[in-house]
Amino acid sequence: MSIRNLFGALCALLVLALPGGLFAQTGEPLRATIGRGVFEPIPMAIPQFTARDAAAEQFSGQVAEVITANLTGTGLFRAISPDAFITPRPNFDVTPTFTDWTVINAQGLVTGATSIGADGRLTVAVQLWDTFNNTQIGDGVTFTTDQANWRRAAHKASDVIYTRLTGESAYFDSEIVFVAETGPKNARVKRIAIMDQDGANVRYLTDGSDLVLAPRFAPNGTAILYTSYRTGFPQVYLQDLVTGARQTLGNTEGMSFAPRFSPDGRRVVLSQTSGANTDIFTIDLATGARTRLTRSPAIDTAPSFSPDGSQIVFESDRGGSQQLYVMPANGGTARRISFGNGTYGTPVWSPRGDRIAFTASISGRFHVGVMNTDGSREQLLTASFLDEGPTWSPNGRVLMFFRETPGPLGAAALVSVDVTGQNLRYVPTPAGGSDPNWSPLRAN
Repeated sequence: MSIRNLFGALCALLVLALPGGLFAQTGEPLRATIGRGVFEPIPMAIPQFTARDAAAEQFSGQVAEVITANLTGTGLFRAISPDAFITPRPNFDVTPTFTDWTVINAQGLVTGATSIGADGRLTVAVQLWDTFNNTQIGDGVTFTTDQANWRRAAHKASDVIYTRLTGESAYFDSEIVFVAETGPKNARVKRIAIMDQDGANVRYLTDGSDLVLAPRFAPNGTAILYTSYRTGFPQVYLQDLVTGARQTLGNTEGMSFAPRFSPDGRRVVLSQTSGANTDIFTIDLATGARTRLTRSPAIDTAPSFSPDGSQIVFESDRGGSQQLYVMPANGGTARRISFGNGTYGTPVWSPRGDRIAFTASISGRFHVGVMNTDGSREQLLTASFLDEGPTWSPNGRVLMFFRETPGPLGAAALVSVDVTGQNLRYVPTPAGGSDPNWSPLRAN
């Protein structure tokens, strides 16, 4: 079995979360027994790239390091230590000596080259090899960009490698918008921030002078929504990430919060208070027209569109406790889909359309979980004092959420987990972080 087919089969098993065993080229079992939480990552060699000129030397190691971090961060791959390499820096222009890599049990090999053109732009070229079959997997790929964007070239290269080996869609060349938190718990300063999905290149969109919550990307990644207490009560703001222009939405009598875009980016769905009621509305961004979707004496909030725009999942206490409901995107009869023990909230539809992620509170513990869109096959992926606010990676393979620790010194941090519940990892941020939202893949 080639490494390409091996990974395709492996990821099919991981998505289904079924127990099973796979065998590598050596005949040794990978022990991908997901039901028991046991999986041995596939060994990969990612040596330092060839530098075609002196100016590109600094990038030859940096790009390889980012690719290594991306791939190993999935939990599906294990990077072999460079100390074991027989050829520490293989020549990109020469077919590898495959026995140099099979002898150290590298099942996959990534080789690359960096160069600086006459215009000062960086070019990164990458090749992927199946060492046991002595073949290249797909054609080589080349990315050219400004030197300051070298990390994006590394992310794009990682996406190509990941896609070819797993059959999954890409997600490394994406961003996270979140609430950056600093200061003591009783006087916390919160700012909207954006960073690369691996925690690099953090930049701030608000200055911390007002309380902000729940930032959400537009489907094209060029704008965000968030809730701010700038006026003393919650209101939804729309901010253009290119121009920085900002405007309020749903600015009527009462409070507005919990916004999300429709899949086509033309509407925003949010919660709006009216008297004692909290209902769900949509706002047409072109006309400003508001449409009321729910008319319940309960609290209806946290709406999220299905990827095809036909349905909305939301949380409501209309049945006596906080649970999840699904209704048509234009309103109408809602059906309850959560029936486990405890309460459910913060639902968000997978970009694949097949699952809904949520937060559940059960017996004093908080969990991030997933279920089918009809509520079946519920699976709790995490458990802690406070896990909340899941968001999906662009390929629907990984979830990110925030975890807060108890006590007066407790702090929030961003955490990611595979959709099967494997590979729980903390995501680096400058200080505390909460309310993450994953962007789509970046367009250019």
